[in-house]
Amino acid sequence: MEDNQKLSRSMEENIACLREIFGTSTDFYTKEFCVGQVRCSIALFTGLSSPEKLTVMALSLLEQERVFFTDGETLASHLLTQSCIPAEGTPVTTCGEMIERLANGLALFLIDGSARAVALSTQEMPQRSVAAPDGEGNMHGPQESFTEQLRVNISLLRRQFRNGALVAELHTAATHARTEYCLCYDRERAAADTVKTLRKALENVELPVLLDSTYFASFLKQDKLNLFPAAAYTVRPATACARLCEGKIVILVAGSPCAMVAPSFFAEHFECLDDYSSGAVFAGLIRLLKYLAFALAVFGPGLYVMALTFAPEIIPVDMLSTLAAAEAQTPLPPMLEMLTVTLLLEIVREAGLRAPKSISHTVSIVGALIIGETAVTAGIVSVPVLTMAAAATIATLAVPSLYEQSILFRFAAIVLGGLFGVPGMACCAMLVLAMACGSEPFGYDYLYPLMPPGPAAWRDGFVRSIWSRLARPPRP
Repeated sequence: MEDNQKLSRSMEENIACLREIFGTSTDFYTKEFCVGQVRCSIALFTGLSSPEKLTVMALSLLEQERVFFTDGETLASHLLTQSCIPAEGTPVTTCGEMIERLANGLALFLIDGSARAVALSTQEMPQRSVAAPDGEGNMHGPQESFTEQLRVNISLLRRQFRNGALVAELHTAATHARTEYCLCYDRERAAADTVKTLRKALENVELPVLLDSTYFASFLKQDKLNLFPAAAYTVRPATACARLCEGKIVILVAGSPCAMVAPSFFAEHFECLDDYSSGAVFAGLIRLLKYLAFALAVFGPGLYVMALTFAPEIIPVDMLSTLAAAEAQTPLPPMLEMLTVTLLLEIVREAGLRAPKSISHTVSIVGALIIGETAVTAGIVSVPVLTMAAAATIATLAVPSLYEQSILFRFAAIVLGGLFGVPGMACCAMLVLAMACGSEPFGYDYLYPLMPPGPAAWRDGFVRSIWSRLARPPRP
């Protein structure tokens, strides 16, 4: 049966089509009854739609209206235009629309003698309640996160964004599961060209399955080899609302609590809600520390390997003697030693993340204490290398949205610094800078407002100005 096949005027044929598709499913429920002289049938999924709500809100109301029906078309027109029953105003006329409505938790009211079915709003899906977010920890601001229900997430945005300019466009992805996603933007602040370009790009995406908004990320990149993300992600409605006020576009996907924000800039990865609830001086200091942490996470281990192998003269004499004594006790050269420790730390992190919560702490303790202490005692790795690798790993967590990029750039810095010394580290720095400068999400400069340096960089870039300046529009 094709999705665009029109419904039949015979109720039996329409029910037969549904049973052909869902007949073996235990949660598919149908029941025939009569309204006046018209034979009707109800079809629904018991886990998505509530039979009790259907009985109370729909069938009982229909009996109370005391209207006697003799043909199906009259009954269908009455339900769609005149009845108080909570029904959609648009009739269901094709088999594809029937499947879509049933999957969305609605109940279908099939009428004999009418080629139109009526969708009744009787959804009652099990869902996770709105709770505090696990990530994006903030001390101030709203403490609620998105859930897996698309319409609940839209309502959370609507509650924060109390303005008629908020637009929520619902689309169906070109996937086998026909997953819904929503494009949210402020019609007064979002650039119309950007909205049109993003809408067209997402409509052309073809995926076998869509489980998260991050699946769209690779399709938004102009340069597929560029490691920097074309979009940002958040689980906080407050953060998404702030981005909407900046003219950004928020993409919500059904079944995912993670919202995508596009376009995204490099400086936004170092911002958080607490930056704007704290004092400007303290917020500026914390933001500078995050930039320093990102530099340490990417270049710290590589610089250590490069300095110890090719440029020991830049290390103070007292420290150099300590490092040389530690390296003399290990069998591996500094580059291989640093790669080994970094890989070990990543394995411990991945194991702690994927393991059940009951044993995740045990994995972390075993990896950090037993394996690390044993490796140092046995002389496999040195204490300075382990200290530098651990510091880089901790620094990576200061900017969690750039975790993947930090790890990949770190390995590149270790290899290039260990093989080619100072020129290798310079090439690694140029590679990072070239990718950042070469990324132009939807025609915007990815390094704005940091580059080129100007008043915008000190207004809300490297540091944050006071609110009296932030409240005024930026100067061109």
